[in-house]
Amino acid sequence: MRLLLVDDSPHFVQAARGLLERQGLTVVGVAAHGAEALRQARALRPDVTLVDIDLGGESGFELARRLHQEAGLAPGELILISIHDPDDFAELIAASPAGGFLSKSDLSAAAILGLLGGGGDDDRAGAPRPGC
Repeated sequence: MRLLLVDDSPHFVQAARGLLERQGLTVVGVAAHGAEALRQARALRPDVTLVDIDLGGESGFELARRLHQEAGLAPGELILISIHDPDDFAELIAASPAGGFLSKSDLSAAAILGLLGGGGDDDRAGAPRPGC
């Protein structure tokens, strides 16, 4: 599985990339801001894009919307990530085009695959997916 990782923390990007690649996933690109993420999503066509909800001065929720609309990424190709409690953002997560949310502390290949596989449970921070 090919991933694009969008986060403005170089320390987190390095740690997450190492972890996910050791677990068998391939990080094909990293971006620290929206314009770079859009460019890389179009050029690299990753299987999944992980987007931090807080990109410094940018909203990861807005970037997810733009990735969906402008780069043509499907909901299953977008996962929001954050250090914040998902309950604090449940409505925004549910309204986003992302396929789910993962806490940065829970980030792993298994967690990503679990969100993508669905497992019959909705993992969008307790919020139902639109249309379900």
